[in-house]
Amino acid sequence: MNNSRSLEAGAASLPTKMHPDDAVKEKTAVAISSMAASLLMTIGKFTVGLLTGSLGLLSEGLHSLLDFGATIMTYMAVRVSDKPADAEHHYGHGKIEAVAALGETVLLFLTSIWIIYEAIHRLMAPKIEVEATWWSFGVVITSIIIDISRARALMRAAKKTNSMALEADALHFSSDVLSSSVVLVGLGFVAMGWPIGDPIAAIGVSIFVCRAGWMLGRRTFDSLIDTAPEGAADRVTAIVNSVEGVVAVNRVRIRPVGNVLFVDIDVSVGRGLSQTNSAALRATICEAVRAELPGAEVTVTPHPLALDKETIFQRALIIAANHGAHVHHVTAHQINGKLSVSFDLEVDGNLPLLDAHKVASHLEADMRQEFGQDTEVDSHIEPMEDRTVSGSAVDPGLAAEITAALSLLADERGTVQDIHSVRVRRTALGLIVIFHCRTAPDRTVAEIHQMIDDLERRVRATVPGIWRIVAHAEPFEDITQA
Repeated sequence: MNNSRSLEAGAASLPTKMHPDDAVKEKTAVAISSMAASLLMTIGKFTVGLLTGSLGLLSEGLHSLLDFGATIMTYMAVRVSDKPADAEHHYGHGKIEAVAALGETVLLFLTSIWIIYEAIHRLMAPKIEVEATWWSFGVVITSIIIDISRARALMRAAKKTNSMALEADALHFSSDVLSSSVVLVGLGFVAMGWPIGDPIAAIGVSIFVCRAGWMLGRRTFDSLIDTAPEGAADRVTAIVNSVEGVVAVNRVRIRPVGNVLFVDIDVSVGRGLSQTNSAALRATICEAVRAELPGAEVTVTPHPLALDKETIFQRALIIAANHGAHVHHVTAHQINGKLSVSFDLEVDGNLPLLDAHKVASHLEADMRQEFGQDTEVDSHIEPMEDRTVSGSAVDPGLAAEITAALSLLADERGTVQDIHSVRVRRTALGLIVIFHCRTAPDRTVAEIHQMIDDLERRVRATVPGIWRIVAHAEPFEDITQA
């Protein structure tokens, strides 16, 4: 239960799916509006603060001035962060938002230091002169309303686009709401004849500013050191483990860059998996992860693993495939507790014996490495049949004669029936006979192979000149097994 809750909490911080062009437009629009709001509040607070002598308002004016500079940084950051990756920035430009947020954090703490310094200086002064007027209250109240509006708009855009720079701006405006409220209280104390309330309110502002700076700095630091979203690695691991064909998930690395998660996954797969199937498995994993984490850039690295269920024959074929060699008729037997493996190795028929022997020797050495150095390994080298033979259909009379012979010989044993789809072609090497037949569906492949071999031998003895016979057995539900 606790794990599922942590995953759900981590999922809330993961990127949401949004069209890149729409994200750029929304981030740019909200950044520009925030710049305008910050500039308006800066002018208003400084003007009233100078007229009334309120340190709280002057500190708020400076705070808003720094916010205006921060919004400019935000605007520049969001314009650059969505640029695609290039030759120098392989992971794109999303980190620029973290850099901008770091700059805003520094500005927040500088603001706090200045406010605290001026507040302490005023508290130590023999007399504090502050004028609380209706317009000073008006500018603070107006500022609070604007701050609330901008904070909500920025946070909505930040969540939709996963923009750290916009979230930083939202934190700025949220802290401004709290600090302006403190200033409003300080002005209230001044109006009631207690001017010391103004510098105390200024110190209260600095506390809120420091809090906002700490929250933003921690988030920015996590981004710059590539801290993965909470629970994301566990979530990806669970997704990949559910994909058929994955033996184990060795490692998951997640790197957030702007609104994109770069996900690197190392998995173990059966070493008998072909390159085509391995590519298909990688694609399946990527699709599964992107379905849960929209917009993620996923890289999957499969590592071959020897499975316990591999037979000697499978292991031999895998080793041959790793050599790019073609082998068949793999035979394995035990002699006095010692394993003996033999196979036919096909090579280019034009290859000199010296080169062919090197290929066989290397393959045999790897077989011994796999099965044990005391294993007896032998190979039979034969030419690979890689040419295309030209052929033509025989006359209908010969085709009918061979079809009749096939049916007659099949009926003698009764093990295969319904000889059909017979095709006979004449080539320079002899006749090629292709046919389909049916037999009981519960027979084993080994049994059927033996029956077909028996039928082929008898056909060759009956019809001269046959070079190749290709028989395809199909299940036939209505016959009785002999």
